[in-house]
Amino acid sequence: MTMTKSRNPGLDTLRACAIALVFMYHYEVFVSRAPTFGWLSDIGWVGVDLFFVLSGYLIANQLFAGVARGQALSLPRFYARRAFRTLPVFWLVLAAFVLFPAAMGGRPPPPWWRFLTFTQNIGLQPGTAFSHAWSLCVEEQFYLVLPAILALGAWLARGRVTLTRAHGWALMGALVAVGVVARWVLWQKFGTPTDGRGDGYMSWVYFDTLCRFDEFIPGVAVAMLKHFHRPAWDRLMARGGLLSALGAVASVGMLTAAYLFYDNGHGWGFFMTAFGYSLIALAFAILVAAALSPTARMLRWRIPGADKLALWSYSTYLSHKPLAYFIAQQLKPLGVSDGARLAIITLACVAMGGLLYKLVEAPFMALRDRLVPSNFRDDASTPPLAVDAVSQPAG
Repeated sequence: MTMTKSRNPGLDTLRACAIALVFMYHYEVFVSRAPTFGWLSDIGWVGVDLFFVLSGYLIANQLFAGVARGQALSLPRFYARRAFRTLPVFWLVLAAFVLFPAAMGGRPPPPWWRFLTFTQNIGLQPGTAFSHAWSLCVEEQFYLVLPAILALGAWLARGRVTLTRAHGWALMGALVAVGVVARWVLWQKFGTPTDGRGDGYMSWVYFDTLCRFDEFIPGVAVAMLKHFHRPAWDRLMARGGLLSALGAVASVGMLTAAYLFYDNGHGWGFFMTAFGYSLIALAFAILVAAALSPTARMLRWRIPGADKLALWSYSTYLSHKPLAYFIAQQLKPLGVSDGARLAIITLACVAMGGLLYKLVEAPFMALRDRLVPSNFRDDASTPPLAVDAVSQPAG
């Protein structure tokens, strides 16, 4: 859910699709109790998976671009910039849940320190207040780990440890394998519906960091190709039409599988639990690569409103569920039609996202850019890790 300064219409389209999918899913779960948007309501939760892939690419793209230029990453600067970007509106919405718990809906949440430390997702019970912040917890954990790995690599390289791009790919492969194995093992324990609601599956598979971390990796891989395999990347970008078609087919195929093989209220069977999340992320990563290609005309069309919806997606994500629940409760005694209720809630959620962006996100990002203009140190020479990474044979 990270934004970039230069707008890319393809990425905007994907980000807008991600927040739209999440809204469709939550509208069914917390408002209509029916698939208002058809099968998209049932599988709209994959919007979070798309956000993970986008975040993997966007954060890695920022970091790899500096490393490839020979800049040295500053962890304090990176974490400060992330804090300015994500914390203000999160704290505001969290405060609303603390001050007005009845209006926000949901069962009693975990202790509030779990939200402040971004560990709320660990063992989270479905249906608790502000439960959708679980994905932000996983993202913040990713923001903590990826730059730390790069800093560790730079430190090892200064100690004359030879690091190459192959080590980077091996690490990414290992992280995907950890996710698959974690879901494999946890499915053995939570893969059969014993409580009638599937809370064990949701708590320890769906919300779990180890089980979802690998979904950032395909996005990171796209950035790796872009910055450290330039000839191969250029050849890939020249085939934007093929990428678009391949990404569309793969995504539709995986979404169809997600719909057909998901037991509502419990979870997936073994194969889709172990491998499905990784395959969905891979399909979305192909779309992300296509969105970056100047020859992928379909994904680079400027869809009216997609840029605004993408820009406001973070605030909309945090605020839409409690706002939709609150408005639905107010409309219930008025006998408003289903269509009118949908229109009112949709417009209100988008407007709230835009308002929070304008009043909270944008000012803090401007302050961030004044106080901490870069993720990298100003006086750094080319670190050995970066030299090694860009001096390997191309391709």
